[in-house]
Amino acid sequence: MSAIYLRAFRHGRELWRIWRTLGRHGVELPLAEAGAPPALVWIANLTRGRMRPQMCGKRAGERLADALAALGPSFVKLGQMLSVRPDVVGVEIAADLGRLRDRIEPFPGVEAVAVVEAALGRSLSEVFGSFDAAPVAAASIAQVHFAETPDGRAVAVKVLRPGVEAAFRRDLRLFAWIADLVDRFVPEAKRLRPVAVVETLARSVALELDLRFEAAAAAELAEIFAADPRYRVPPIDWERTGQRVLTLGRVDGIPIDDVAAIEAAGHDRAALAVAVIQSFLVQALSHGFFHADPHQGNLFVAPDGALVAVDFGIMGRLDRRTRLFMADMLGAFLRGDWSRAAAVHFEAGYVPADRSVEDFALACRAIGQPILDRPATEVSIGRLLSQLFLITETFGMRTQPHLLLLQKTMVTVEGVARALDPAVDFWAAARPVVETWARDNLGPEARVVDWVGDAARALARLPELLDRPPLVVAPVVAMPAWAGWVIAVLAALVVVAALT
Repeated sequence: MSAIYLRAFRHGRELWRIWRTLGRHGVELPLAEAGAPPALVWIANLTRGRMRPQMCGKRAGERLADALAALGPSFVKLGQMLSVRPDVVGVEIAADLGRLRDRIEPFPGVEAVAVVEAALGRSLSEVFGSFDAAPVAAASIAQVHFAETPDGRAVAVKVLRPGVEAAFRRDLRLFAWIADLVDRFVPEAKRLRPVAVVETLARSVALELDLRFEAAAAAELAEIFAADPRYRVPPIDWERTGQRVLTLGRVDGIPIDDVAAIEAAGHDRAALAVAVIQSFLVQALSHGFFHADPHQGNLFVAPDGALVAVDFGIMGRLDRRTRLFMADMLGAFLRGDWSRAAAVHFEAGYVPADRSVEDFALACRAIGQPILDRPATEVSIGRLLSQLFLITETFGMRTQPHLLLLQKTMVTVEGVARALDPAVDFWAAARPVVETWARDNLGPEARVVDWVGDAARALARLPELLDRPPLVVAPVVAMPAWAGWVIAVLAALVVVAALT
C-alpha cells in the first residue's frame, strides 16, 4: 500500500494538471456514484478549474474530446481507444471521441531539420535536393514535410517530434498506475481489464515511435496489394528512413473527404465506397494485417481512381482463430441465427462459461432483429458493434484488447464509405470478399487442411513427449527414444490412410 501512496506523490503534479484541465472543459467525474467519501467529493468540486465559457452548450463527449486534446498526445491516443468502448463511456461519448483527431501545433522546421540530420547521420543538403521547412501535416507523434531527392523525386518526410518518447513514457506510467488502482479497488471494472488496455496502448505506441516499423508495415501492405490496381501504398525510400525519420513517395491525389473535387475529376463515388470496404476486408480477413487508422486524412484518390493510403503507424493483426470468430459471428447475425451468434462467443471464451447461452442468444436477437428488419443500405456495422458492447456488462464479458483496433477500424471504414456514398450497401460490397475467404477457410477442404496441420504438429511433438512422459505413465518411462519415432510414423500412416 505504501508503494501506491509513493507513486501518487510522484504523479501528483501531473494529476493536478489533469484535474484542472478537466474542470476547465466541464468534464464531470462520477466520484459520488463510484462510492468516494463525501469529503473527497467536496474537495474535488472545490479544486476544479472553472469551466470556460466556450464549453457551454457542448455535449459531454465533445467537452471530453477537447480536454484530452488539450492534455497532449498520449491522452489523444487514450481517447481514440475509448471511442470503441461505448460500454465504458456510453454511446454518445464514444461517438464524439471517435471524431477525435490529433489537433497538435506543429514544431519549428529548424527542429525537424535537426532531427533528420541526426537520424540519418548526414547533412540535409546531402540527403535532399530541397526540403520544405513548413510542415504539411502535424499530429501527436510526428509531422510531415515535403521534399525532393537529389535526383528530383518528390517525397514526403515524416519526422518524430523532439522529446515525444519521454513524454509518452511519463504518461504511460501514469496510465498504468491509474489502471492498477482501478483494477484493485473497483471490482466492477475488472471485466474491463484496464491494465490490459493500457498495455495494449503501450505496445501500439512503442511501434509508432520507431518509424522503421512503419516503413516495414507499409512495405508489407504494398505486397498484399501488389496485384490489385485499386489500392496502392507509396514506395518507401529506405536510404532516407531511420528510427526517427520516414521517407516515402509523395501522393498525387485528392483527399477522400473532398467529395466535390472527386466528382469534378470524374471519379465514381459509389465504386470508391465499395473499394474502401473491400480493400479493408481483404486486409483483415484474407491476410490478418490491416491499416487500423483509415480515416479521411489518410486516404487519397489517385488520378486513375485508385485508393492510396498513407500513415502506417497504427496497424492491426488478427490470427486465424480471431478471423474465424468474426466471420462466424457476423454471418450468424446476418442470417438471424441467434443461437449460433451466442455459441460463437462462448466457444471463443469471450463470455464466462457459467452464463446462460440461451439468455445470451436472446440478447443477440434483441440487438440483431431491429437491424435485420431495416433495408440493407441502412444496416450499420458500427451500430451492431455498439449494441454488442452494451450487453457486455450484463453477461460479464471481458475486454478483448486484440479486438479493439479491429472494432475501431470497422466503424471508421463504414463512415468513410458512407460519406462517399450514403446509399452504399456494406454487406453487398463485402459479399465477394467474404464468400471467397469463407470458401478457402470454412469449406471441407480447409477443415481437412486444419485437421492435418494440427495432427502433424501433435505428431512432431510425440518423440519429445515420450522422452519426457508424465510421472503417472509408468510403463512409458522405460521406452527408448526410437520407440517414440516408431509410434509417430505409425500414427502418421493412420492419418494418411483415413484421408485417402
